[in-house]
Amino acid sequence: ILDDPDLKDIDPTVLKHCHAAAATCILEAGKQKADVSAISTCLEDCKLDKERIEQFCTEYQKNKDALEILLGSIGRSPLHITDVSWRLEYQIKNNQLHKTYQPSYLVTLNVENSDSGSHPDVRFSCTMEQLQDLVGKLKDAAKSLERATQM
Repeated sequence: ILDDPDLKDIDPTVLKHCHAAAATCILEAGKQKADVSAISTCLEDCKLDKERIEQFCTEYQKNKDALEILLGSIGRSPLHITDVSWRLEYQIKNNQLHKTYQPSYLVTLNVENSDSGSHPDVRFSCTMEQLQDLVGKLKDAAKSLERATQM
């Protein structure tokens, strides 16, 4: 969006705020399963002109089914980590056959969602420094939770 030549004269901060507002409006309309009249009324209250409201509603109607499917796939509660497994991967050479000798960790988080049961595992690769940072942040979160439950 920031590279669009039609929008080059608009302050990037204002453009980001507008984008966030439009995305929020679309998501809320999808969550509420709002019809075109409800969306039109809301946008009229925001002082948008008729032409833009009609254009917005037309695009919303075209993409409404896909939006509802996407929102339905997200779920209502966060994923719950049930198990963690890891293994050390040691890269000896890269694609150009240069020696690299870079160790990394392949981490797999087994997760489930209370709404719909199990989900595909979350997998990622990280260096030792990144893994140490993650472990440190998890320890900080555990301490914060422990302090919050003692109050």
